[in-house]
Amino acid sequence: MKCDRSRILWLIPLGLGLLSCAAVADEPAVRPLALEPLPVGAIRPTGWLKVQLETQAKGLGGSLDEYWPDIKESAWIGGKAEGWERVPYWLDGIVPLAYLLDDAALKARAKRYVDYILDHQQPDGWLGPVGDAQNHAPYDAWPLFPLYKALIQYEQATGDPRVIPALAKCAGRIDRVLDEKPLYEWAKVRAADYASALLTLFDRTKDPALVAAARKAMGQAHDWRAQFEDYRLTDRLTSGFGMLSHGVNTAMGWKFGPVRSRLSGDAGDRDAIFHMMAVLDRFHGQATGMFTCDEHVAGRSPSQGTELCTVVEAMYSLEASIAILGDARLGDRLERVAYNALPATFKKDMTAHQYDQQANQVICTREGEHVYATNGPDSNLFGLEPNFGCCTANFHQGWPKLATHLWMKTPAGGLAVAAYAPCVVTTEIQGKPVRLEVKTEYPFRDAVEIEVTVPEPMRFPLELRVPEWTRTPLVSASGAPFALGPRKLRTGDAADVPRDERSACYRTLDAEWSGTKSIRLELPAAAEAYRGFNGSTAILRGPLAFALPVAAEWKKIKDGPRFADWEVVPKSAWDYALDLSPGRIEGSVTFRDVQPEAGAPAFSAEGVRVVAEVRGRRLEGWGIERGAAAPPPRSPVASAAPAETLRLIPYGCTDLRVTEFPTLRD
Repeated sequence: MKCDRSRILWLIPLGLGLLSCAAVADEPAVRPLALEPLPVGAIRPTGWLKVQLETQAKGLGGSLDEYWPDIKESAWIGGKAEGWERVPYWLDGIVPLAYLLDDAALKARAKRYVDYILDHQQPDGWLGPVGDAQNHAPYDAWPLFPLYKALIQYEQATGDPRVIPALAKCAGRIDRVLDEKPLYEWAKVRAADYASALLTLFDRTKDPALVAAARKAMGQAHDWRAQFEDYRLTDRLTSGFGMLSHGVNTAMGWKFGPVRSRLSGDAGDRDAIFHMMAVLDRFHGQATGMFTCDEHVAGRSPSQGTELCTVVEAMYSLEASIAILGDARLGDRLERVAYNALPATFKKDMTAHQYDQQANQVICTREGEHVYATNGPDSNLFGLEPNFGCCTANFHQGWPKLATHLWMKTPAGGLAVAAYAPCVVTTEIQGKPVRLEVKTEYPFRDAVEIEVTVPEPMRFPLELRVPEWTRTPLVSASGAPFALGPRKLRTGDAADVPRDERSACYRTLDAEWSGTKSIRLELPAAAEAYRGFNGSTAILRGPLAFALPVAAEWKKIKDGPRFADWEVVPKSAWDYALDLSPGRIEGSVTFRDVQPEAGAPAFSAEGVRVVAEVRGRRLEGWGIERGAAAPPPRSPVASAAPAETLRLIPYGCTDLRVTEFPTLRD
């Protein structure tokens, strides 16, 4: 390849000119994305999803810069407070939240931070403070990784011409830092986030120096694929600190293989995420689609915790990997995490959050011994920053990034659905404006209506994800059946029926669109049994896990500058065993649609839209142990207590709950 000297000279002011011409020119091509994410602002939330984002904006997420010193007085904007990861974390969520809601006040506050950071770029290209008063090391690359994600979203939403040159110049400085001191600690295990951002910039600019920088970072990164091919962390960690057992690092590592596959083309890299998830499910898995980590991987007991940061980082890893791979199975996992683990860890008005949630969470108090592997006694309290403030800054990305990744463009000139939720998509196809509106109460209902509006007749495909848990998807237009293409595992594949006929797949709806046309997709769901710790059982239906809500008393333990901290104690019985056989669960569970209170968040007791009824009996001897529900007794169990009808609700609607139950002997 001929070296373009004018290109190299142009790169010098951006800090990348020190990369050798040969190193830039000889790099093989970056493998294209399977799906192209739409820019921030192209997808607008509607229905229950919009209410959820509005709830976040009114709660902690929309006001930290007004009262929390780590944001309000951060060294990132010239203050004396923390100048490490918290402002980048916060911007990574507040930017898309502001533009999804088109909230002028939120946009102005996000802009203030972005303006300061860009206007105060260091002469050498570094963005942000070089060290801070809390003794964070100078030129630690890790905080810049979430900053890149935040600023890329800001540029998508605003078109600000300063962003891409500033990020390219900073990449040059990071590159030189890595020559002097290779990646270490947090940056080493989270390097895929940085490489992913660089490749996103490359997709926009076609600047090969960005690819070289991504290769260098991934070459210095911890190899998550190799770790899980020889996985040894099969037991609950009870002491010490390790980067490789840390839950958040592990969730961020899900994307390592897919991101590296864009550089390597290696099929093993592409599939590494599935092996990682399978291993974690086996040794640390929970019914929510997550794994335990309090703070480190902690086994399968439903009384162990899962950190909130881990939940939102797992979601982002899945969203990024869906774009790279176009694999339908990842959408199934994204929905299970987003519609269970994400909402469950907040006070339902989102004015407080937990550091750790538990699948069997029957008490949240500070005093006494606690079951957590390495976390402190306030880990499952609801408050501003229980245990540690990282989740306070980082949780903001969960709901907004889900909304911005619901639909993506396909190489075939169509649109593919990654996850189902109510929204409006506005984009261009074949150079013409297209509007797509999704009207649904999914995941609480089975039906999804998709309304497509075009300015003139045109043909393009919709790739509809058919989840693993549905057997008979139906598509109709004006009441008449609509033909779907054959099953395929990945959006870009020719028809290939997965080896497991139960696997999630994509089905193509290739239609001639004219004016406004509506199609109706029905995804019938039935009860399924999740087999948990000690043979326990959780009830699933579609993407939702169901839990027994435990009546709760909220006890304020601390007033904050805006919101309070709370303990939560049980006020009703929770120690039940279910009267069902996990092998034939459908006849034992009845689902009923219910009407929520008007305006209530969908993930709240007042917003419940579907319940599951099942018979059970109280179980003598199953009680609280070490500040949590004792692990469920090994099933099957016996009980002479009278039978009762239990009313279970979606996991994300609960505060105190039991999700994994022992089952009774026949």
